Amino acid sequence: MQTPRDWLTPETLLMLQTIAQKGSFAAAARAMNLVPSALTYRVRQLEDALDVLLFDRSARQAVPTAAGQELLREASRLLDDMDAVANRVRRVATGWEAVFTVAVDSIVSRSVVMDLCASFLALGATTRLRLRYETLSGTLDALTSGQADLALGVVLEPGLKSDIRHAALGEMHFVYAVAAHHPLAAAAEPLTDAMLAQHRAVAVADSVSRGTGLTIGLQGGQDVFTVPDMSSKLEAQLRGLGGGFLPESLARPYIDQGLLVTKKVNTPRTNTCHYAWRDTAKPLRDRPSMVARST
Repeated sequence: MQTPRDWLTPETLLMLQTIAQKGSFAAAARAMNLVPSALTYRVRQLEDALDVLLFDRSARQAVPTAAGQELLREASRLLDDMDAVANRVRRVATGWEAVFTVAVDSIVSRSVVMDLCASFLALGATTRLRLRYETLSGTLDALTSGQADLALGVVLEPGLKSDIRHAALGEMHFVYAVAAHHPLAAAAEPLTDAMLAQHRAVAVADSVSRGTGLTIGLQGGQDVFTVPDMSSKLEAQLRGLGGGFLPESLARPYIDQGLLVTKKVNTPRTNTCHYAWRDTAKPLRDRPSMVARST
């Protein structure tokens, strides 16, 4: 006789996450290359096994019930744990890091990262180096899920796992900037939240693969143009497609050229950047200090 444990497989948990992310059974079925009826049948089987209703089907959208929301929260944790275990097992089996993966937040200068990589590769180590660029909570998620060994430019979050260690790199100063031809460029300062809400914001999407991610510096009801990384955000703001906060070091050359205009706001922004790693028997040494040159 099958039990709920038989149904709570990684495939099932990923299926539930896909439905929640896509917002409907039909959209989730397309993403999973299934016919909608097959997906609906699987969900009903799971609901029968758990004796709960996971999605409210009274509307066109698939809205998780309270029980469904709880299962989705636990699904994210369980999948992270599985990823971390699989990666730890591979490291134990080999005794060496065959591949050392570094998750780098998009606020960190890519030229600085390449300088550090060049120094590492010059050592002649047999370990292969792999970079992955992330944004906001996606940077830390890459580390905690076992997909990365070191994370740079981390946004710290509450409830950090006990095996994750971190230290500050330094402060990252941001400026609110708009293109010289943007309507806010000539507006009186400081810009109030109400004034900002009347104009489109350019925001970088959180790269976290599970969960809702972080949202920083947006006003309620504000029109938002979402881009994948900080370089795209800079390009969008140079074109006058919206305003927003940019790392000062990234924006400075364009401010000096008169292409961007900085504006005082009621809620200025300064972030403390961190790097994070797992607690192992051989802690990392000579960790880089890159904030002075980071963007």
